[in-house]
Amino acid sequence: MVGQRGADPRKTNGLRGMTKSLPVLCLYLFLLCIGSAAAQETRIAAVVNDDIVSLNDLDARMTLVMRSSGIPDSPQNRQRISSRVLRGLIDERLEMQEAKRLDVKVPKTEIDQALVRLEQQNNLPKGGLDAFLAKEGISQASLVDQITASLTWSKLVRYRLSQDVNISDEEVNEALARLKENVNVPQNRVSEIFLAIDNPTQEPEVKRLADKLIEQIRSGVRFDAVARQFSQSPTSAVGGDLGWLTTDQLLPELGDALKKMNPGEMSYPLRAGGGYYILYLVDRRTLGAPNPADTLLSLVEVVLPLQSGASPDEQRRVIAQAQQISGEAKSCGELAKIGRDTAPQTSREVADVKASELPAAIRQTVLGLGIATASKPLPMPNGISVVMVCQKKAPSGGLPTRDEIADSLARERLDALARRYLSDLRRGAYVDIRG
Repeated sequence: MVGQRGADPRKTNGLRGMTKSLPVLCLYLFLLCIGSAAAQETRIAAVVNDDIVSLNDLDARMTLVMRSSGIPDSPQNRQRISSRVLRGLIDERLEMQEAKRLDVKVPKTEIDQALVRLEQQNNLPKGGLDAFLAKEGISQASLVDQITASLTWSKLVRYRLSQDVNISDEEVNEALARLKENVNVPQNRVSEIFLAIDNPTQEPEVKRLADKLIEQIRSGVRFDAVARQFSQSPTSAVGGDLGWLTTDQLLPELGDALKKMNPGEMSYPLRAGGGYYILYLVDRRTLGAPNPADTLLSLVEVVLPLQSGASPDEQRRVIAQAQQISGEAKSCGELAKIGRDTAPQTSREVADVKASELPAAIRQTVLGLGIATASKPLPMPNGISVVMVCQKKAPSGGLPTRDEIADSLARERLDALARRYLSDLRRGAYVDIRG
């Protein structure tokens, strides 16, 4: 009877043992879930010597690239740019590792200054970059990493290679003689995007990327924004700007293409040197003659904020307010005060800016303004603008000075040495691409 009513001791012990082990099992499963989530967060896209590039790093950088260059954020576009963005992150790791080895660092103040310049270039109010990044879903850490790597690599290149760049008087004389031979020959203000081909198997992929970038630029994305994110030339830091050149100063394939272009036109992908080039002809002038784009201006600008999706009524209201400001302001001081009173975050006073540095959409209008004459309302990406020129200094003609020629030659040589330096780092590195 007892045996029938009582439980089997072996079963009882087993049940008790299982009951005691339940908290342990739950804890194990909980930790396992956390471990899986952590693994998900740190899945490896690439190993670069002793560092890793995680899939999170890659995803954040692709978001930054697409948002800042205006490329639509779609799965297809992410697939197209992922390998190129990953290679850029790998290069950054190599550059930062080399900087660490040589104890080259960039102080936080320089990084902060770069962020402030980024705000100003995008006409954002002071401190407005954080809000912009949050709105666009861009990781601030990814942007800071990119800026830090760029500044550090530039400092490292100057530290290691500048002593190898010595421009002799003979080289300056030769360059000046070539310029004198080309007086009255057209010069071209050119911007570039360069996509390197490290080995022949990459050629089809790089060509597809070049075609896609051209498609995006033609759809309205700014050339300089794409150049900053995708170009592998040192000129990417300045939006691809090569400055003023004659066609003879470029590779033959590029010079021949440039001769057939008009200002404002972009080339198709050009296979030359170590990869594909995309050229944009900003302007053309005659060497030795004054160029209006070099006019030096001091101006006041008031920008009344207007969201891109604003209603027609809101657009009419802001335009009417801008027209009123344009009619009321009779001096730079008056317009500056109106700006401080009505739109302090987006208004500014600028001294000694070249006309070529103004947005192309308003450049000719501003050059045509008399001193202390307010412009009509001008549409801008972030609102409606009223501009007044306070001072205007006409450009002088003539050839560049010897110092300017020497600086240009030194920059070209340093850029070439920097590309070779990075190529050597790639060859000597252990890189395992997994994602």
